[in-house]
Amino acid sequence: MRNPDQSVQSAFFADGTGTSNTLILGSDTAVISDAELLLAAKLLQDGETVAFPTETVYGLGGNALKPSAIRKIFEAKGRPSDNPLIVHIADLDALNGLVAEVSPLAETLMTAFWPGPLTLVMKKRPEVPSEVTGGLDTVAVRMPVHELARRLIRLSGVPVAAPSANLSGKPSPTRCEDVIRDLSGRVACILCGELSEIGLESTVVDVTGEEPVILRPGGITLEMIRSAAGCGKYDEAVDRKILEGEKARSPGMKYTHYSPDAEVILFEGEPEAVAAEILRRAAAYTLAGSRVGIMTFDERVKIYADSGEVLSLGSLERLDQVAQNLFQTLRAFDSGKIDVVLSETVEDSGIGKAIMNRLIKAAGYRVVRV
Repeated sequence: MRNPDQSVQSAFFADGTGTSNTLILGSDTAVISDAELLLAAKLLQDGETVAFPTETVYGLGGNALKPSAIRKIFEAKGRPSDNPLIVHIADLDALNGLVAEVSPLAETLMTAFWPGPLTLVMKKRPEVPSEVTGGLDTVAVRMPVHELARRLIRLSGVPVAAPSANLSGKPSPTRCEDVIRDLSGRVACILCGELSEIGLESTVVDVTGEEPVILRPGGITLEMIRSAAGCGKYDEAVDRKILEGEKARSPGMKYTHYSPDAEVILFEGEPEAVAAEILRRAAAYTLAGSRVGIMTFDERVKIYADSGEVLSLGSLERLDQVAQNLFQTLRAFDSGKIDVVLSETVEDSGIGKAIMNRLIKAAGYRVVRV
């Protein structure tokens, strides 16, 4: 672990790329001392950017009330400025400076799921900069359950706007080494922790109306929302591309997301037909000189032996495991210099809805139904 009194640390990668002036804390042990955490919190207070672990994915934080800090986030990620950010808080009192009102519906969902992987979209107060909201009159707020994240936010004394800590469009990071690879030299500080428990970004729910509307599926499922609130639905834009000129009401709705360097193609249908089509296409791509990756599940790995680089997302009986492994697996194909990834799919319900939402965006809506 580095000495917190030092101002910079160089990060060297196995492939020989780059050095940085990014402060990297806990990279060897994933343990952050109180002194180091205070240092990171002070950076947030001063308007700098700090990447940190949460239970969903790693986030890239900045002072949500300081426009210059928000601009640094967009610059570091290469993120379009009309893509709204999620504001992270450590306690309910922080809502007073962010939202115009907390409706009974919002209170119900907070009681059920906060702290946790649920983001609520509410009417914003004038003090919240438009840079945070993408020009909308609403603000997305979440209280993470991750202990280190909440301690950092509390010590900083400011609400922390934090999209995922990756280059825009790439798979979200669930490991510190992925954050370092993407953002070293682009941000002031990176806090290293353990592998993200959930592995998918939070569920985003609009609570400005009478019924909760899911804008982005995640670990808190529609069924869980309905159980808590008695109702709930998906926004119709969850399953389609955002139209030209249409404003994104939530992160993850408008632009290409979660994509490795390789082209990704999804296959839906009966398992036998899907396997046959993937094998056929894998042979054709290989014959044409492309490096092929196949993304499948534990129960089906043997089907694709000798058909390319075959990686499993986990067991179909454990979709929570599949969710945790998804982004890390997509990044692994980049490490293997794969040209095209042929991927099986899961049922589009429960946590599978969130998995499919990420897969479809990673594939740029390239879905083959067989």
